[in-house]
Amino acid sequence: MKSVIVGTAGHIDHGKTALVKALTGIDADRLEEEKRRGITIDIGFAHLELALPDGDTLRLGFVDVPGHERFVRNMLTGVGGIDLVLLVIAADESIKPQTREHFDICRLLSVRRGIAVLTKSDLVDRETLDVVRSEVEEFLRGSFLDSAQSPIVAVSALTGAGLNQLKMALVQVAAEIPAKDSTALARLPIDRVFTMKGFGAVVTGTLVTGTIRKEEELEILPSGQRARVRGVQVYGQPADQATAGQRTALNLTGVTTPELARGMVLAPPAVFRSTSRMDVALSLLAPANPLRDRARVHLHAHTFETIATVLPIDKKQLLPGETVLARLRLAEPTLLLPGDRFIMRQFSPVITIGGGVVLDASPIPRMPGLDAFLKILAEGDPESSLLARITRRNHRGITLTELIAETGWPGKIIEAHLADPVGRGWVLRVGDRFVHAPALEGLKLLITDTVAAFHQENPLVQGVGKQELRERVQAPGEVFAAAMEFLVREKTLEGAGDIVHLVGHGVVMKDEEAESKEVIEAAFASAGLKVPALKEVLAGLRVDRVRAQKIVTLLLRDKVLVKISEDLVFHRGALEGLRKRVLSEKAKVSKIDVARFKDLTGVSRKYAIPLLEYLDREHVTRRVGNHRVIL
Repeated sequence: MKSVIVGTAGHIDHGKTALVKALTGIDADRLEEEKRRGITIDIGFAHLELALPDGDTLRLGFVDVPGHERFVRNMLTGVGGIDLVLLVIAADESIKPQTREHFDICRLLSVRRGIAVLTKSDLVDRETLDVVRSEVEEFLRGSFLDSAQSPIVAVSALTGAGLNQLKMALVQVAAEIPAKDSTALARLPIDRVFTMKGFGAVVTGTLVTGTIRKEEELEILPSGQRARVRGVQVYGQPADQATAGQRTALNLTGVTTPELARGMVLAPPAVFRSTSRMDVALSLLAPANPLRDRARVHLHAHTFETIATVLPIDKKQLLPGETVLARLRLAEPTLLLPGDRFIMRQFSPVITIGGGVVLDASPIPRMPGLDAFLKILAEGDPESSLLARITRRNHRGITLTELIAETGWPGKIIEAHLADPVGRGWVLRVGDRFVHAPALEGLKLLITDTVAAFHQENPLVQGVGKQELRERVQAPGEVFAAAMEFLVREKTLEGAGDIVHLVGHGVVMKDEEAESKEVIEAAFASAGLKVPALKEVLAGLRVDRVRAQKIVTLLLRDKVLVKISEDLVFHRGALEGLRKRVLSEKAKVSKIDVARFKDLTGVSRKYAIPLLEYLDREHVTRRVGNHRVIL
């Protein structure tokens, strides 16, 4: 069964609610105040099923919106998810201010299909009706509701005249609307929240994309809370699931009604991120005043409303009738994705002045080439958009999970669009991360230059530690490892263990430095376990303190010397001899204490305690109370 969402639009008291009731038999005005005052204040809902020519059933979900200028913000909540609009114009009044504003809103939201409906046709004569029809045709000329491609139907909700013709037109126009993708990731903007006795929290909304099933867990954005779907209703009837394009009610557990609000979005858990920054293509209506840089506006998207600051990119102001690239700063975070449309209303007085489309809801601060990047996204080619998103991350690349969050596309779709660039070698798959091939080449050059600079700064040190090198070039672990593997294979770098250096690089020492190195090593080698203080050894060298310390660092890196505490350094030969001596004691005793260790080694307590702690760290012994168990 095909589902299509139909929205009403038009001036107050032009008969929108009466038309919906005449078509569906459902009164969309649900509030007591609405019935008392005879006007629509908040959005209302109804539904209708019609037979298609091929025998299938068309299910129409109607979103009835208020026409009064004071309630345009409520109108915007309902009109965001519609597929088809009924532009309602009363035959006895013709085109009025909210007719124009609602029509502008529909165009800014990129509504592509609709029907102009002349209501209250029973209140005018034939000649007047023809005049109004001509006025409407002129008003709509060149738009998506141009009478050359979209019907204008005169009806009377009171007498029923024209209703069958309108239903036929609905079937015809709805048949042209492509079915929404129910396999996409689900998003349900919330438009109503209430409590149902015996069930708890209930939310309603138009399911924008994807499918929501009973017992599923969902995340509530932007709060990040989790809730489970206890029950699903579609157009007021219980269902096992709701699919894209359907009016949906969900009974949620794990969350209370006060924790929910209109404007929040339900989505799969741990997939999307809320944003308070987004880059957009922004259009200003021709009648509007120029919009200066950093102007504050009211922003409406789906059921969400907030204050936004407009920052045109490379411009100081936005002129009437102009479309520019801009960054929006939102006062409150929300979930928006590329392709989502929004409406912009003047801060004061509050009138509709423009709107646009989200290009990037994950902007990078001070990104070079931002306008070129956004133009690629605006063209809408999926492969080019993904390549641009990968390229802007430089050698850091981007994970599949991050691409899903940025685009809203399922992982399989992303991988399908990237299959050709990966196959051609333009993009490299490194673990779960996509990296632009030239960026990896750039990282290899950066690593090589960084190692060369390290050698120049530290001529007495054999090489640089891998972790230190990765931190210097700021690369993710898997990308850094891939670049290092290439450099080693290409014989640019080599190393042992954690230390890497340029191929052919050796420690270059002057005569007095080489002599000092031998003096240091000999002093500790001959001392055994009764080592001298390091500062005493360095004091007797021919080189200055800085060079002496670099020589020590080199000996420590090469593990000729081993530092076991802040003050004690031993030769590796002495420590290896100690290890063998302690292990040989295991044939006599299973454990030793400090006194026995001092007798065994001939050292004082000053050395005994640090050496025993070293043996514990090396898993030669394990401390148990006042003894050490020999392992």
